[in-house]
Amino acid sequence: MAFDKQLFDSIIEEFTVAPEELRTIAADFRYDLKQGLADPEQSSLRMLKSYLGLPTGKEQGEYLALDFGGTNVRVLRIRLEGEGKFEILKKVAKPLIVEGEYDYIGASSTKDQMFGLLAELIDEAVEGNHEQKYLLGHTFSFPSSQTDVNNARLIIWTKEFATPGVEGEVVNDLLKEALDKRGLTNVEPVAVLNDTVAVLLSAAYKQSGTYIGSIYATGHNTCYLEPNVDGVPMILNLESGGFMKLLPSRFDNVIDEQSEKPGEQRLEKMVSGRYMGELYSLALSELLGTKDKWKSYGFTAIDLSGILADEGKERSEVQKIVAERTGVSLTAADAEMARDLAVAISKRSARLVTATFVGIIWQLTGSGKVQQQHIAVDGSVYEKMPFVKENIMRALSELLGEEAAQVDTVLDNGGSGLGAALAAAMARA
Repeated sequence: MAFDKQLFDSIIEEFTVAPEELRTIAADFRYDLKQGLADPEQSSLRMLKSYLGLPTGKEQGEYLALDFGGTNVRVLRIRLEGEGKFEILKKVAKPLIVEGEYDYIGASSTKDQMFGLLAELIDEAVEGNHEQKYLLGHTFSFPSSQTDVNNARLIIWTKEFATPGVEGEVVNDLLKEALDKRGLTNVEPVAVLNDTVAVLLSAAYKQSGTYIGSIYATGHNTCYLEPNVDGVPMILNLESGGFMKLLPSRFDNVIDEQSEKPGEQRLEKMVSGRYMGELYSLALSELLGTKDKWKSYGFTAIDLSGILADEGKERSEVQKIVAERTGVSLTAADAEMARDLAVAISKRSARLVTATFVGIIWQLTGSGKVQQQHIAVDGSVYEKMPFVKENIMRALSELLGEEAAQVDTVLDNGGSGLGAALAAAMARA
């Protein structure tokens, strides 16, 4: 078979963000920021207070970091040495669910089981030391309402978690109870933060001039340092995946309609690793002319990375991946177009994310000049998907012109642990 070139061109057009549209998105994002600062109810951005500023770079001492963002929980004992230096003294990890053995995230589990496991890991991280005083920072990546740096109350479980008795509770109070039961009265939880905030803290500790932090992976979110929140500089968690002022394609609309929460998380559904493979499936099924117009072939972001990485003349890797997922053998010409489709989807993703970064930069800059700065990014899409970084830099140049030379993006891999330790140090500074 051969792809219909006219249909192909129309699909590519739907995934193309022209320079003027990109500028409008950046301006709309900045507008939502300004609205959100005045009244979060008037913005599609959540504008959640972290109650944390940036580290000074002089933080020192031994701290504990609990990284609780999914089913696999990590605890680290970290020594901060100042000037961006640190050493991981101990690292332990354990899943909250092991099929056939135990399940601490299901509806039949208990909060005592869940937080008991966390206390067990913390005990292992301190190597049974129940005497030395430890302050603990807690990266907790679930929707929470927060009234100070250590008071985060879980609103609702996500990510298939259903452990009863935790929603509506202050998570560090539950953790403290579990620690006391285990005899770990020497461990004091003093800070709770979102993983995106942790990335910004981690990067800013190592490199000054970092004011924006972002997760660009299975999901997507961004935070930034707002110079004046209640009279002090504070990191605001935007929950930017919920930004709504975008023009979705018909494929985006199908993704949204079939999602767990239709009408929500518009930006995330257009840019994150969780959805890019599915967008590719829907568009490719139309090109293949399948009876089921919106057939899902189960393509993943990893598949897209493999397709993008194929530089061969015959696009043999593209042919292989498509054949494995669809059962259809493509000609070299069709494989070329199949790769171009992946390029368009990933390029759009990078450009939309960049527009939100620029919206923040414009907000911070005001009528002045863009100052030299770094944007810290963690996540598999940014780190591993071919051409994403290049497309971000091109979009920065389109939007900022010569001032784009003042801005770069830096990978901050695994910042959740270091960020939590820094939060603990800052909470008692």
